[in-house]
Amino acid sequence: MTTDKQKEAAKENKRALAQPEGRKRAKPGTKGEGDYFRIVVRSKEEFTTFRYHDVGEKGHILRLAGKRSSGSWDTQAWLISKDDAHIEGDTLVADTDDARRLIETLGSKPKHVKGDVFEAKDRPNVPESKKPTEVQQRARLENIKKAQQARRTRTAKKE
Repeated sequence: MTTDKQKEAAKENKRALAQPEGRKRAKPGTKGEGDYFRIVVRSKEEFTTFRYHDVGEKGHILRLAGKRSSGSWDTQAWLISKDDAHIEGDTLVADTDDARRLIETLGSKPKHVKGDVFEAKDRPNVPESKKPTEVQQRARLENIKKAQQARRTRTAKKE
């Protein structure tokens, strides 16, 4: 014998199957029940595949990178742990320095869309005439020093 609840579920399923697209699942972050706030900076339709990268400490800030059909990679969204930020009204407020730095580097303030999802512009594009920036020059010098040090230690071990 079926219960009223089972009958209701069967009707709902039948209705969903009658629709050409069927029953849809909720998109990530729209329910507000996850562990991260998602800041979307580019449409996901621009990409063919996706990959997550931990930025900084493990599990705090994640970068969702997307691969275009041309083969280039770019940031599609940022995910900030709910331990590192909170919502005040319609704005995302950072609780840690890393989250604050990320929100400041974005091209616009994150705007609340639905649930845990926010939208923002990506960081501003730096014209080629202004490159390499001071930060890029510093990073390059550090990388050169690391490579030289690694080479020295390798040659010292051989001797």
